[in-house]
Amino acid sequence: MTDDHCIFCKIITGKIPSRKVHEDEQVFAFHDIAPWAPIHFLIIPKWHLPSMAQLAPEHAGLMGHMMTLAPKLAAQEGCKPYPDGGFRIVVNTGAEGGQEVHHLHMHVMGGPRPWLRG
Repeated sequence: MTDDHCIFCKIITGKIPSRKVHEDEQVFAFHDIAPWAPIHFLIIPKWHLPSMAQLAPEHAGLMGHMMTLAPKLAAQEGCKPYPDGGFRIVVNTGAEGGQEVHHLHMHVMGGPRPWLRG
């Protein structure tokens, strides 16, 4: 279920330290080490899934969980409420999509603008 060469799998198993935001039976969320925004964390599945390109119908529950968890964690981490506040969700897929770590991950970014990127 994990890949010994994947940096995110190593974070999930505790082999690499992280600043944890949330953990449950399906996902692990942690602060990005090179944030682009004042609030920037990642939500990743606890099992190795390389990207959105490998999603299948059996992953619908996981993706629904990640999407519904994102607003809760964004608020917990300090994003102001909608409509004046808010956050951005980004999922890069493949080389042309800007994916650098090949373990599905969702960036959640928010906070006062301007941001470093985006």
